Amino acid sequence: MGSLQTLSTLQPEVSVHSVEAGEAVSTPTPLVAQPAEYRRSLGEWLRIWWEGMRPRYLVLSVMPFLLGSALALVQELGLQGPLGLGRWHPQRFLVGLVAVMLLQLGANLINDYYDYLRGIDTSNTLGPGKLIQQGLIKPTRVLALGLAFLAGGSLLGLLLTLSTGWPLLIFGLLGLLIAYFYSATRRALSSLMLGLPATFCVYGPLITLGAYYLQRVQLDGQALLYSLIPGLLATAFVHVNDMRDVEDDAQAGKRTLANTLGLGLNRTLFLLLLGGAYLVLLSIGLPHNAPHLVLIALWTLPTLVVVVSGIVRTDLASGLHLVMRDTLKLEAWFIALLVVALLLSAILPILPQLPSLALP
Repeated sequence: MGSLQTLSTLQPEVSVHSVEAGEAVSTPTPLVAQPAEYRRSLGEWLRIWWEGMRPRYLVLSVMPFLLGSALALVQELGLQGPLGLGRWHPQRFLVGLVAVMLLQLGANLINDYYDYLRGIDTSNTLGPGKLIQQGLIKPTRVLALGLAFLAGGSLLGLLLTLSTGWPLLIFGLLGLLIAYFYSATRRALSSLMLGLPATFCVYGPLITLGAYYLQRVQLDGQALLYSLIPGLLATAFVHVNDMRDVEDDAQAGKRTLANTLGLGLNRTLFLLLLGGAYLVLLSIGLPHNAPHLVLIALWTLPTLVVVVSGIVRTDLASGLHLVMRDTLKLEAWFIALLVVALLLSAILPILPQLPSLALP
């Protein structure tokens, strides 16, 4: 008790210091820079823009353009022999290819802009692009670059029209209108259940026949038949993309065929689109005196099995994303093999003529 009484009588010693003369406080350099302080390099900005433009999807426009150009070249070789190369215009081919790519890249950026305005894909982490949704680029800049790409593609199309004829202007105008109104405005084609028909027309007959006309300045029924293949495969790709985004689209009020049909009917439609492409191939390559070499495109059957098993076994967004990626690979290999087969079927018959042409 005595010690407690002694402690209670003690007064704590308090020292007061002025804060004005305190030592300077130094903070260590942070290991991770804050977003407001971070400055991206030019290379990083270019990579962000490039990934946002979805270059992987250029397969959809490039492959039908290559198919139409190859068909024109094959027919020139069949009519003129080795001299047919002189009537095939590589300059038109390159300019047309750049124009088609610019139109698709512009359409991708405009799609990103209008999806942001309408609240579409705000929670979707699987799809590419999303420059605005991720806060990487200002919306007006995305729209401006998309319009610039559309303008550049249109200008190149006008230059090609001057060297071919006004029918090519119709192909270019239709492509431009669909590229913009596919996702632009509240009544976009993709929101009125017209996305799949628009996809089939653009990535099938429109681009394929446009590339064919660019070289031969005429249209052909056989080229139209070939154009159905990339159109069907591209439509299957877009449809499985809509199946993946069905919940996000429904929440945003976007009406697609995928969120109108049930899962079973969606799967059936997807399989019918893929099967239709192979039926067209068989109708081209099986008849008597047909270019049987085109049947080497059947080498894509293992990839087809992967795609079909994937669509049948999954109903998750992540699984459908893998199916979508495999479908794009299927189209790339299918059309590439088809182009190689067409070129071989035209070159092999004229090989014996090459030594005679080389003689003085």
